[in-house]
Amino acid sequence: MIGVTTLDEFIIDRQDDFPFATGDLSRLLRDIGFASKIVNREVNKAGLVDISGAAGSENIQGEQQQKLDVFADEVFIKALKSGGEVCGIASEENDDFIAFENESSRNGKYVVAMDPLDGSSNIDVNVSIGTIFSIFRRKSEIGSLATMEDFLQPGTEQVAGGYVLYGSSSMLVYTTGNGVNGFTLDPSIGEYCLSHAGMKTAENGKIYSMNEGNYFQSHKGIQKYLDKCKEDRKTARYIGSLVADFHRNLIKGGVYLYPGTTSAPSGKLRLLYECNPLAFIVEQAGGKASDGDQRIMEIVPRELHQRCPYFVGSKNMVEEIEGLLK
Repeated sequence: MIGVTTLDEFIIDRQDDFPFATGDLSRLLRDIGFASKIVNREVNKAGLVDISGAAGSENIQGEQQQKLDVFADEVFIKALKSGGEVCGIASEENDDFIAFENESSRNGKYVVAMDPLDGSSNIDVNVSIGTIFSIFRRKSEIGSLATMEDFLQPGTEQVAGGYVLYGSSSMLVYTTGNGVNGFTLDPSIGEYCLSHAGMKTAENGKIYSMNEGNYFQSHKGIQKYLDKCKEDRKTARYIGSLVADFHRNLIKGGVYLYPGTTSAPSGKLRLLYECNPLAFIVEQAGGKASDGDQRIMEIVPRELHQRCPYFVGSKNMVEEIEGLLK
Protein backbone atom coordinates (compact mmCIF):
# COMPACT_ATOMS: atom_id res chain seq x y z
CA MET A 1 0.00 0.00 0.00
CA ILE A 2 1.40 3.37 -1.06
CA GLY A 3 2.18 5.65 1.87
CA VAL A 4 0.99 3.18 4.51
CA THR A 5 3.19 1.01 6.71
CA THR A 6 1.52 -2.12 8.06
CA LEU A 7 2.43 -3.74 11.37
CA ASP A 8 4.04 -6.70 9.61
CA GLU A 9 6.14 -4.42 7.40
CA PHE A 10 7.17 -2.31 10.37
CA ILE A 11 8.19 -5.33 12.46
CA ILE A 12 10.30 -6.76 9.63
CA ASP A 13 11.87 -3.37 8.89
CA ARG A 14 12.74 -2.83 12.57
CA GLN A 15 13.94 -6.36 13.30
CA ASP A 16 17.50 -5.16 13.89
CA ASP A 17 16.19 -3.16 16.86
CA PHE A 18 15.44 -6.39 18.71
CA PRO A 19 18.13 -7.42 21.21
CA PHE A 20 18.25 -10.98 19.83
CA ALA A 21 17.22 -10.57 16.21
CA THR A 22 16.66 -14.03 14.79
CA GLY A 23 13.17 -13.51 13.39
CA ASP A 24 11.45 -15.38 16.23
CA LEU A 25 10.39 -12.23 18.08
CA SER A 26 9.14 -10.71 14.83
CA ARG A 27 6.94 -13.74 14.21
CA LEU A 28 5.76 -13.73 17.82
CA LEU A 29 4.62 -10.11 17.61
CA ARG A 30 2.81 -10.87 14.36
CA ASP A 31 1.09 -13.86 16.04
CA ILE A 32 -0.17 -11.56 18.79
CA GLY A 33 -1.39 -9.07 16.18
CA PHE A 34 -3.23 -11.84 14.31
CA ALA A 35 -4.90 -13.20 17.46
CA SER A 36 -5.99 -9.70 18.46
CA LYS A 37 -7.81 -9.30 15.13
CA ILE A 38 -9.88 -12.39 15.94
CA VAL A 39 -10.69 -11.05 19.40
CA ASN A 40 -11.53 -7.64 17.90
CA ARG A 41 -13.98 -9.28 15.50
CA GLU A 42 -15.81 -10.98 18.37
CA VAL A 43 -15.77 -7.85 20.53
CA ASN A 44 -17.37 -5.88 17.71
CA LYS A 45 -20.26 -8.34 17.36
CA ALA A 46 -20.58 -9.27 21.03
CA GLY A 47 -23.93 -7.54 21.27
CA LEU A 48 -25.28 -9.46 18.30
CA VAL A 49 -24.51 -13.01 19.39
CA ASP A 50 -24.63 -15.00 22.59
CA ILE A 51 -21.03 -14.35 23.55
CA SER A 52 -21.24 -11.34 25.86
CA GLY A 53 -22.07 -11.62 29.51
CA ALA A 54 -20.86 -13.96 32.25
CA ALA A 55 -19.51 -17.44 31.54
CA GLY A 56 -20.54 -18.75 34.96
CA SER A 57 -17.06 -19.38 36.35
CA GLU A 58 -14.43 -17.42 38.24
CA ASN A 59 -10.74 -16.91 37.46
CA ILE A 60 -7.88 -17.25 39.95
CA GLN A 61 -8.53 -13.67 41.09
CA GLY A 62 -12.01 -14.63 42.28
CA GLU A 63 -13.49 -12.44 39.57
CA GLN A 64 -16.44 -13.50 37.44
CA GLN A 65 -15.18 -14.59 34.03
CA GLN A 66 -16.98 -13.11 31.06
CA LYS A 67 -17.61 -15.23 27.97
CA LEU A 68 -15.32 -13.02 25.91
CA ASP A 69 -12.62 -13.41 28.61
CA VAL A 70 -12.62 -17.13 28.04
CA PHE A 71 -12.77 -16.77 24.27
CA ALA A 72 -9.86 -14.31 24.17
CA ASP A 73 -7.77 -16.51 26.45
CA GLU A 74 -8.30 -19.52 24.19
CA VAL A 75 -7.53 -17.54 21.02
CA PHE A 76 -4.20 -16.24 22.30
CA ILE A 77 -3.18 -19.61 23.72
CA LYS A 78 -3.87 -21.35 20.41
CA ALA A 79 -2.10 -18.67 18.36
CA LEU A 80 1.01 -18.68 20.57
CA LYS A 81 1.15 -22.46 20.78
CA SER A 82 0.87 -22.95 17.02
CA GLY A 83 3.43 -20.22 16.32
CA GLY A 84 6.25 -22.18 17.97
CA GLU A 85 8.17 -19.14 19.28
CA VAL A 86 6.74 -19.44 22.80
CA CYS A 87 7.40 -22.29 25.24
CA GLY A 88 4.72 -21.20 27.70
CA ILE A 89 2.15 -18.59 28.60
CA ALA A 90 0.90 -17.17 31.88
CA SER A 91 -2.57 -15.66 31.71
CA GLU A 92 -4.64 -13.78 34.25
CA GLU A 93 -7.45 -16.22 33.50
CA ASN A 94 -5.57 -19.37 34.57
CA ASP A 95 -4.44 -20.54 38.01
CA ASP A 96 -1.02 -21.68 36.78
CA PHE A 97 1.16 -21.03 33.77
CA ILE A 98 0.74 -23.27 30.71
CA ALA A 99 3.85 -25.06 29.43
CA PHE A 100 3.39 -26.05 25.79
CA GLU A 101 4.40 -29.66 25.24
CA ASN A 102 4.64 -29.84 21.44
CA GLU A 103 8.19 -30.04 20.07
CA SER A 104 8.27 -26.71 18.25
CA SER A 105 7.07 -24.86 21.36
CA ARG A 106 9.56 -26.63 23.64
CA ASN A 107 12.24 -25.10 21.42
CA GLY A 108 10.65 -21.66 21.70
CA LYS A 109 12.86 -18.91 23.08
CA TYR A 110 10.18 -16.81 24.76
CA VAL A 111 7.38 -16.80 27.31
CA VAL A 112 4.39 -14.48 27.35
CA ALA A 113 2.49 -13.09 30.34
CA MET A 114 -0.81 -11.50 29.43
CA ASP A 115 -4.24 -10.26 30.36
CA PRO A 116 -6.25 -11.48 27.36
CA LEU A 117 -9.18 -9.13 27.95
CA ASP A 118 -8.63 -6.28 30.39
CA GLY A 119 -11.68 -4.33 31.56
CA SER A 120 -14.08 -7.12 30.71
CA SER A 121 -16.64 -5.94 33.28
CA ASN A 122 -17.31 -3.16 30.75
CA ILE A 123 -18.20 -5.51 27.89
CA ASP A 124 -21.95 -5.42 28.43
CA VAL A 125 -22.06 -1.61 28.51
CA ASN A 126 -20.00 -1.15 25.32
CA VAL A 127 -17.00 0.55 26.92
CA SER A 128 -13.48 0.16 25.49
CA ILE A 129 -11.56 -2.91 26.65
CA GLY A 130 -8.15 -4.32 25.74
CA THR A 131 -5.40 -6.92 25.76
CA ILE A 132 -2.10 -6.42 27.60
CA PHE A 133 1.00 -8.54 26.92
CA SER A 134 4.57 -8.88 28.14
CA ILE A 135 7.33 -10.94 26.46
CA PHE A 136 10.41 -12.38 28.18
CA ARG A 137 13.27 -14.58 27.04
CA ARG A 138 13.00 -17.94 28.76
CA LYS A 139 15.42 -18.86 31.55
CA SER A 140 14.94 -22.62 31.28
CA GLU A 141 16.87 -24.79 28.85
CA ILE A 142 15.65 -24.73 25.25
CA GLY A 143 14.02 -28.05 24.42
CA SER A 144 12.59 -28.49 27.91
CA LEU A 145 9.22 -27.49 29.33
CA ALA A 146 8.73 -23.94 30.58
CA THR A 147 9.22 -23.44 34.32
CA MET A 148 8.02 -20.93 36.90
CA GLU A 149 11.46 -19.29 36.77
CA ASP A 150 10.71 -18.24 33.18
CA PHE A 151 7.84 -16.04 34.35
CA LEU A 152 9.06 -14.67 37.68
CA GLN A 153 11.37 -12.12 36.10
CA PRO A 154 11.45 -8.38 36.86
CA GLY A 155 10.06 -6.04 34.22
CA THR A 156 13.56 -4.86 33.35
CA GLU A 157 14.01 -8.23 31.61
CA GLN A 158 11.13 -7.68 29.18
CA VAL A 159 12.06 -7.81 25.51
CA ALA A 160 8.68 -6.42 24.45
CA GLY A 161 5.50 -5.12 26.01
CA GLY A 162 2.30 -3.85 24.55
CA TYR A 163 -1.45 -3.57 24.53
CA VAL A 164 -4.37 -3.68 22.14
CA LEU A 165 -7.26 -1.28 22.62
CA TYR A 166 -10.64 -2.41 21.27
CA GLY A 167 -12.52 0.87 20.96
CA SER A 168 -14.10 3.15 18.38
CA SER A 169 -11.04 2.16 16.40
CA SER A 170 -8.77 -0.67 17.49
CA MET A 171 -5.10 0.03 18.15
CA LEU A 172 -2.03 -2.06 18.90
CA VAL A 173 0.74 -0.22 20.76
CA TYR A 174 4.07 -1.85 21.63
CA THR A 175 7.71 -1.31 22.47
CA THR A 176 10.83 -3.44 22.24
CA GLY A 177 12.91 -0.90 24.12
CA ASN A 178 13.45 1.38 21.12
CA GLY A 179 10.56 3.79 21.49
CA VAL A 180 6.80 3.30 21.33
CA ASN A 181 4.75 2.93 18.16
CA GLY A 182 1.00 2.63 17.66
CA PHE A 183 -0.93 0.94 14.87
CA THR A 184 -4.60 1.39 14.04
CA LEU A 185 -6.60 -1.47 12.55
CA ASP A 186 -8.02 -0.67 9.13
CA PRO A 187 -11.03 -3.02 8.91
CA SER A 188 -11.32 -2.54 5.15
CA ILE A 189 -8.03 -4.38 4.59
CA GLY A 190 -7.73 -6.25 7.91
CA GLU A 191 -4.32 -4.77 8.69
CA TYR A 192 -2.82 -2.72 11.50
CA CYS A 193 -1.33 0.43 9.97
CA LEU A 194 1.25 2.72 11.56
CA SER A 195 -0.67 5.72 12.89
CA HIS A 196 1.28 6.90 15.95
CA ALA A 197 5.03 6.77 15.32
CA GLY A 198 7.48 7.53 18.13
CA MET A 199 4.82 8.12 20.80
CA LYS A 200 5.80 10.43 23.67
CA THR A 201 3.91 11.50 26.77
CA ALA A 202 4.04 14.91 28.45
CA GLU A 203 6.13 15.37 31.61
CA ASN A 204 3.12 17.11 33.16
CA GLY A 205 -0.53 16.50 32.43
CA LYS A 206 -3.98 17.85 33.27
CA ILE A 207 -5.73 14.51 33.78
CA TYR A 208 -5.87 12.26 36.83
CA SER A 209 -7.57 8.88 36.75
CA MET A 210 -8.67 7.05 39.88
CA ASN A 211 -11.72 5.38 41.32
CA GLU A 212 -12.43 8.07 43.90
CA GLY A 213 -14.82 5.75 45.65
CA ASN A 214 -11.63 4.47 47.32
CA TYR A 215 -10.74 7.94 48.63
CA PHE A 216 -11.38 7.25 52.33
CA GLN A 217 -9.67 3.84 52.16
CA SER A 218 -6.52 5.34 50.67
CA HIS A 219 -3.29 6.61 52.23
CA LYS A 220 -3.40 10.22 53.47
CA GLY A 221 -0.85 11.10 50.79
CA ILE A 222 -3.25 9.93 48.07
CA GLN A 223 -6.06 11.95 49.63
CA LYS A 224 -3.82 15.03 49.64
CA TYR A 225 -2.93 14.46 45.99
CA LEU A 226 -6.58 14.18 44.93
CA ASP A 227 -7.47 17.29 46.90
CA LYS A 228 -4.62 19.17 45.23
CA CYS A 229 -5.77 18.00 41.79
CA LYS A 230 -9.16 19.56 42.49
CA GLU A 231 -7.59 22.77 43.78
CA ASP A 232 -5.46 22.98 40.63
CA ARG A 233 -8.55 22.32 38.51
CA LYS A 234 -7.14 19.21 36.92
CA THR A 235 -9.59 17.04 35.01
CA ALA A 236 -10.85 13.76 36.48
CA ARG A 237 -11.22 11.04 33.86
CA TYR A 238 -11.79 7.42 34.90
CA ILE A 239 -13.19 4.78 32.57
CA GLY A 240 -12.49 1.75 34.76
CA SER A 241 -10.74 -0.05 31.90
CA LEU A 242 -6.98 0.13 32.51
CA VAL A 243 -5.98 0.03 28.84
CA ALA A 244 -8.41 2.80 27.92
CA ASP A 245 -7.39 5.03 30.84
CA PHE A 246 -3.69 4.42 30.21
CA HIS A 247 -3.98 5.05 26.46
CA ARG A 248 -5.77 8.37 26.92
CA ASN A 249 -3.25 9.59 29.49
CA LEU A 250 -0.31 8.45 27.35
CA ILE A 251 -1.52 10.61 24.49
CA LYS A 252 -2.89 13.60 26.39
CA GLY A 253 -0.66 13.62 29.49
CA GLY A 254 -1.91 12.52 32.88
CA VAL A 255 -1.58 9.97 35.66
CA TYR A 256 -3.43 6.77 36.54
CA LEU A 257 -3.67 5.78 40.20
CA TYR A 258 -4.65 2.46 41.73
CA PRO A 259 -3.25 2.65 45.27
CA GLY A 260 -3.34 0.12 48.04
CA THR A 261 -6.39 0.54 50.28
CA THR A 262 -7.39 -0.63 53.73
CA SER A 263 -9.38 -3.47 52.16
CA ALA A 264 -6.74 -4.26 49.50
CA PRO A 265 -3.31 -3.15 50.81
CA SER A 266 -1.53 -4.44 47.70
CA GLY A 267 -3.95 -2.77 45.31
CA LYS A 268 -5.83 -4.60 42.60
CA LEU A 269 -3.63 -4.64 39.52
CA ARG A 270 -1.36 -7.55 38.61
CA LEU A 271 2.38 -6.92 38.35
CA LEU A 272 3.10 -9.40 35.55
CA TYR A 273 0.06 -9.00 33.33
CA GLU A 274 -0.81 -5.34 33.67
CA CYS A 275 1.76 -3.21 35.49
CA ASN A 276 5.03 -4.36 33.90
CA PRO A 277 4.12 -4.09 30.20
CA LEU A 278 2.47 -0.68 30.61
CA ALA A 279 5.44 0.49 32.72
CA PHE A 280 7.78 -0.53 29.87
CA ILE A 281 5.70 1.46 27.40
CA VAL A 282 5.36 4.57 29.55
CA GLU A 283 9.09 4.69 30.33
CA GLN A 284 9.92 4.40 26.65
CA ALA A 285 7.51 7.29 26.04
CA GLY A 286 9.20 9.47 28.67
CA GLY A 287 6.86 8.76 31.57
CA LYS A 288 7.16 6.85 34.82
CA ALA A 289 5.60 3.90 36.67
CA SER A 290 5.92 3.32 40.40
CA ASP A 291 4.31 1.48 43.30
CA GLY A 292 4.70 4.67 45.30
CA ASP A 293 8.17 3.77 46.51
CA GLN A 294 9.88 1.63 43.89
CA ARG A 295 10.19 1.57 40.11
CA ILE A 296 7.64 -0.99 38.92
CA MET A 297 10.02 -2.73 36.52
CA GLU A 298 12.56 -3.38 39.29
CA ILE A 299 10.15 -5.36 41.46
CA VAL A 300 11.10 -9.04 41.49
CA PRO A 301 7.84 -11.04 41.39
CA ARG A 302 7.30 -13.79 43.94
CA GLU A 303 4.18 -15.32 42.37
CA LEU A 304 2.26 -15.29 39.09
CA HIS A 305 -0.74 -13.32 40.27
CA GLN A 306 1.08 -10.85 42.48
CA ARG A 307 -0.61 -7.47 42.90
CA CYS A 308 0.91 -4.08 43.61
CA PRO A 309 -0.12 -0.43 44.03
CA TYR A 310 0.25 1.35 40.72
CA PHE A 311 0.93 4.93 39.68
CA VAL A 312 1.70 5.41 36.00
CA GLY A 313 1.82 8.28 33.55
CA SER A 314 3.45 11.69 33.22
CA LYS A 315 6.80 11.71 35.05
CA ASN A 316 6.32 14.79 37.21
CA MET A 317 2.85 13.72 38.33
CA VAL A 318 4.05 10.28 39.43
CA GLU A 319 6.97 11.84 41.30
CA GLU A 320 4.63 14.22 43.10
CA ILE A 321 2.57 11.24 44.31
CA GLU A 322 5.73 9.47 45.47
CA GLY A 323 6.70 12.53 47.47
CA LEU A 324 3.33 12.70 49.22
CA LEU A 325 3.44 8.99 50.07
CA LYS A 326 6.83 9.40 51.70
